[in-house]
Amino acid sequence: MTVISTNPATGVERTLELDDTPRDEVLAIARLAKDNAVDFAERSLAWRSDLLRAMADELEGDVEHLVVAAMDETALPEARLRGELARTSFQMRFFAEVVLDGSFLAASIDEAMASPMGPLPDLRRVRTPVGPVAIFGSSNFPFAFSVPGGDTASALAAGCPVLIKAHPAHPATSAATFAALARAARRLDAPAHTLSIVFGFEAGAALVDAPDVAAVGFTGSLSAGRALWARANARDTPIAFYGELGSANPLVVTTAAARERAAQIGTDAAGSVILGAGQFCTKPGLLFVPAGESGDTLVHELVRALSTANEFTMLSAGIADNFRRSALAFEREGRVAVLVGREWGDEARTSARLYEVDAMQFVTESTLHTECFGPTAIVVRYDSSAQLRTALLAAEPALTFTLHAADEDPDARWLLDLGAQRAGRVLMNGFPTGVGVSWSMHHGGPWPSTTAPWATSVGAAAIERWLRPVTFQSVPEALLPPALQSANPLSIPRRVNGHLEVPH
Repeated sequence: MTVISTNPATGVERTLELDDTPRDEVLAIARLAKDNAVDFAERSLAWRSDLLRAMADELEGDVEHLVVAAMDETALPEARLRGELARTSFQMRFFAEVVLDGSFLAASIDEAMASPMGPLPDLRRVRTPVGPVAIFGSSNFPFAFSVPGGDTASALAAGCPVLIKAHPAHPATSAATFAALARAARRLDAPAHTLSIVFGFEAGAALVDAPDVAAVGFTGSLSAGRALWARANARDTPIAFYGELGSANPLVVTTAAARERAAQIGTDAAGSVILGAGQFCTKPGLLFVPAGESGDTLVHELVRALSTANEFTMLSAGIADNFRRSALAFEREGRVAVLVGREWGDEARTSARLYEVDAMQFVTESTLHTECFGPTAIVVRYDSSAQLRTALLAAEPALTFTLHAADEDPDARWLLDLGAQRAGRVLMNGFPTGVGVSWSMHHGGPWPSTTAPWATSVGAAAIERWLRPVTFQSVPEALLPPALQSANPLSIPRRVNGHLEVPH
């Protein structure tokens, strides 16, 4: 089937010079990636770092073409896309630094010694690449979480070939960004099939089935992710599936915080809810607001800001249709009050929605607990700390948990503790939209926000998904991997006989 590119703002379709990738071709590509995986894994850390920097250079050198292509397929504004492409290049260079640092290898050496359990042999442990990784990009970030995104950058940094499933919402952008990465790979004489791309629904299923694929990274909907996760585990040889799925992301305003700055929180929360037409996985979708006058002021500002927001063009007509269905389920099954609800729009266009429900009713209405991907939120009004706790425990675990509290707020401590139990990132007096690329970022969370709560898709630790540990016992020095040789030729941090050694 020929690949079609659609402009969501106009509905205009164009036929690309691309076809869906047949299943047998996907399997063949995966086998070629596996055949060349050892060559890629054995390249030096310096070479691997140079590859990532070269990819960043190619993306930046083609910025004008890439931004125009993405604007045509996503209806996202130019400034947003330029910023996203800059972030994408930054995270490539960030992982180049992670590679050179070498601590991701977790190298550890225990020399032969006597012990209470008898003589222990020489034991040396290091992380090694798992092999070819299949990556499914997201719809909402055509650069930063798609073909050249964090999954691709971290897998290449780990030494794994990548096989990328292009997202159907932006196939031309996917092809263009892949071409930029491929130019860098050729320039550095990377092994054949270090990078591959496939198109089409069946090609995605074939990637998960391919015997030569060792792991999968996925960003997308709960339904699609759950189906692929089940598929990965149903293989003759199950493989790791790292899926970022869906998250309603609770935001809590304490009574003390509402008294201090209700209007400001309401205005700023509205901006976070509709940022990017509400198509951020970190959008605060559940706003827990105290009953009473201060809470009323906050909700009033929310309503004012959302009522005056312009109509939105979403990433695709299909995504807009799913948003309308999810929001209507709130109204029909959740028994909510509709605070903001203008005309729905048609095709890919829609407007903001805001709902309100009592905390105890929220507890019993499971329809309200799930993510609604789009410009909407549910205000949950609570009368007491006990009600708030009960309602928060009814909400699904999430990627983020946000707390707005006052200085010396009596509720801050227990709320932060609860948030840490139920989310991967806990933030205070801010808003969760926007995920920084850094050594300390964790972008993940308990089910259903992800399939692997210990893993992150953003930040330095993202590389750990694509590695597995191997211990070498009594192996002669000359045959050890460089990371485990006594002279430490890579100059990386290592734990030697229990003591951490960091080269200066």
